[in-house]
Amino acid sequence: MELTELERLPEECMAHVLSLTSPKDACRSAAVSSAFRSAAQSQTLWERFLPHDYRQIISRSVSPPLPSISSLSNKDLYFRLCDSPIFLDDGNFSFSLDKLSGKKCWMLGARLLSITWADTPEYWEWNSLPESRFSEVAELRLVWWLEIKGNIDTKILSPGTTYTAYLVYQFPEESQWGFQGMPMTVRVTNEQNEVVAEHDVFLADPPEDMPPQARSRGDGWMEIELGEIFNQEDDATVEFRLRETESGVPKGGLIVEGIELRPKLYIYST
Repeated sequence: MELTELERLPEECMAHVLSLTSPKDACRSAAVSSAFRSAAQSQTLWERFLPHDYRQIISRSVSPPLPSISSLSNKDLYFRLCDSPIFLDDGNFSFSLDKLSGKKCWMLGARLLSITWADTPEYWEWNSLPESRFSEVAELRLVWWLEIKGNIDTKILSPGTTYTAYLVYQFPEESQWGFQGMPMTVRVTNEQNEVVAEHDVFLADPPEDMPPQARSRGDGWMEIELGEIFNQEDDATVEFRLRETESGVPKGGLIVEGIELRPKLYIYST
């Protein structure tokens, strides 16, 4: 089809064609073809790229409030949700979009996690850090065994999507101890308590014959993979757990920001 023939198509037809691609492809098409440029700005197109329940999610947001939906075009709203997470449920739960696919991304702050002895000041402290998206993070003072768990309802995830869960943490100024070369068991279980995935990870200094498993996010935090799930749009609960209870080695210095779930192959960037 010649370019002139494309230009004769109604904008709504062009928008429909672009809606069958992805946000990334729609932006690329607008950049290379004037025939797609107007359609790539249409409200209808970007409404289709937004999650079907985005209005309901936004209505639960807490301070700082998201600008009124009516004040943003659907395209601007899409990229606002990609670039700046909004906070729900007393500010301990964050929501954003994967910029390339429009899939939902969620992060449970440390206050929503089950951390053994987290409310015992001798073992854990709750502090504020300027680099954290949440008002509080959990800082480990001293324990002999460690267990951190987080749960999420699969109904809030994008359907038909493989998600990867990550523990987001840091060791400030290398002040950790007890984690060097120490394997931690991570496990993903479904609502029937069946093991979906299980393996060992090293939060710090893996053995010499292993590559590093943790990676920098570029925002002052590290992350390490806990496991994957495929969301089949079931109304179920999935649990992610990190545990070390066998060595008897004292541990300290770990700071936990939360557990994040992102669509697989999404690369974190700031």
